[in-house]
Amino acid sequence: MIDHVLTLLEEKRYTEVKETLLSMHEADIAEVFEEISDREVSLRLFRLMPKEQAAEVFSYMEGDVQQRIIEAITDTELKHILDNMYLDDYVDLVEEMPANVVQHIMRNSSAKNRSLINQYLQYPVDSAGSIMTNEYVYLKRSITVAQAFEVIRNTGVKKETINTCYVTSADRKLIGEVSALSLLVADPDEKVGDIMEESTIRVHTLDDQEDVAKMFSHYDLLAVPVVDNENRIVGIITIDDAIDVMQEENTEDFERMAGMRPSDPGASYLKTPVLSLAKNRILWLMILMLSAMVTGALLESYEAAFAAIPLLVTFIPMLMDTGGNSGSQSATMIIRGMALDEIEWRDFFKVWWKEIRVALLCGLALAVVNFARIWIQYKDMYVALVISLTLVCTVCIAKSLGCILPMLAKKIRLDPAIMASPMITTITDACTLVVYFSFAVRFLADRL
Repeated sequence: MIDHVLTLLEEKRYTEVKETLLSMHEADIAEVFEEISDREVSLRLFRLMPKEQAAEVFSYMEGDVQQRIIEAITDTELKHILDNMYLDDYVDLVEEMPANVVQHIMRNSSAKNRSLINQYLQYPVDSAGSIMTNEYVYLKRSITVAQAFEVIRNTGVKKETINTCYVTSADRKLIGEVSALSLLVADPDEKVGDIMEESTIRVHTLDDQEDVAKMFSHYDLLAVPVVDNENRIVGIITIDDAIDVMQEENTEDFERMAGMRPSDPGASYLKTPVLSLAKNRILWLMILMLSAMVTGALLESYEAAFAAIPLLVTFIPMLMDTGGNSGSQSATMIIRGMALDEIEWRDFFKVWWKEIRVALLCGLALAVVNFARIWIQYKDMYVALVISLTLVCTVCIAKSLGCILPMLAKKIRLDPAIMASPMITTITDACTLVVYFSFAVRFLADRL
């Protein structure tokens, strides 16, 4: 469908374009705009849509496309878009746009929206308050089900969800919730307070957004209410915002695990400047490069052993790679477990004991295979013994580091992801060399 729309635009068959857009989902239409680089064509396509559809499509667009549209449309068109946006999308728009575009947006915003945006922007970044929306339905416990439906009909059209309605006291304190299904099957004269469920799952405006996102998975939520210090409901967080948070946090963890500084949330790879990508990577590359000098110093200190038994050098890459791979396996599992709250600090010794048993099994299997290979290929039992013992020790050290370092990082309030592959590999390499040549000196002393 996207390619079809682009073809119709090239052929200037605008009537067919308009008809096609009416049958497409707004998210797919937003992707069409991603493929258009010409500002005039983007504007023409935008104006082919009905105003309500255009406003919906706008909320799905990437930041750079939104900026292009804002700079091209009239103030009247912009006001219509802003008036039809959900508040959380409105706030995201203001946060992502450059200062001059923000000023243009605020000039065309209603006084009410300006006040709400300023209020939302005061919440700390990464807090629940920063991602909530005020588009929710609330009901008084004293009204009847019939009156509740009147409230929903009058206000629900502009709300982000009506699946769950929140029941409040006279001073807006959250006391419960009632689903649309419960209202539908209830007697019209029954009181809302009699069919509601007391609301136990709620979050505070200052709660960390990552913790809030985990609650959606743990409790199978579609929305969660946000309350202030007086337990007054001030907004809700919906599942789509929780998914966005999960995606941002996962991306940040992946980048840290790869030894990079996290990029800006929402920034796509293809649209991120080369300079920004380099800046995000070069610091950790520099740190890891300098830390690898320790490995070089160790190799230099055993130069005499290389000269006496050159065969020892050929096994170094295999030993170091095995150590790095073993540590990465453990770190990945532990970081995932901590991210899902399956592993806590109190599980430290339980986790380490499990990993050390896994390491012994893996190390022994690798050692047996290598002992047989070296004995068959080189007929040197002592070298085979040195390599095999080093493998067992290396795997044990690497897997221990892979579970200890991420858990220690979380304990001291650092991101466990920074203790992933690059860092563990660098430390394991140094330990591997020390163990390797210690065994070599022990078992091959007469040949060194």
